[in-house]
Amino acid sequence: MANPIIDDAKTRMKKSQEAFQRELGNIRAGKANASILSRVNVEYYGAQVPINQVASISIPEPRVLMISPFDESALDDIERAINMSDLGLTPANDGSVIRLVIPQLTTESRIELAKKVGKEAENAKVAVRNIRREAMDNAKKQQKNGDISDDELHTLENDIQKVTDDAVKGIDEISAVKEKEITEG
Repeated sequence: MANPIIDDAKTRMKKSQEAFQRELGNIRAGKANASILSRVNVEYYGAQVPINQVASISIPEPRVLMISPFDESALDDIERAINMSDLGLTPANDGSVIRLVIPQLTTESRIELAKKVGKEAENAKVAVRNIRREAMDNAKKQQKNGDISDDELHTLENDIQKVTDDAVKGIDEISAVKEKEITEG
């Protein structure tokens, strides 16, 4: 029988994993990846809009992002938004498209990025453990209110721990893939 406490914990832990994966998408690994532009907003006709709504983003070469605006008048706005972002990349504007060259990673920068992945993984694990604690507290409340027996509480706690272990394992796997991508470049 499915338990709402376990179902809620699973759903929330899955969301933590997805948030972790999105966060890793923002970490450059020396390869062109359109997701590094996901947090860049362009001021377009007075409104802040995501860059992918005013331009198409393609990857003509492994370390080059090409941004082609749908409206050429937005080219300077896109360039300004990239310069103001925290990407640390210099856009090359040729009058019709913008090219972003992703620099080759040095050994030191690879180590720093791998540390950043580890830090983000630990943050995701903390979020999962907080969800586990809340689920355990809810189970204990049910037992205290007489909704479940001591044996049911013990089984529920074991199930919550299993869901937690699975979520942490998933985070470790995602982290290992990203670290490998960074170190092998």
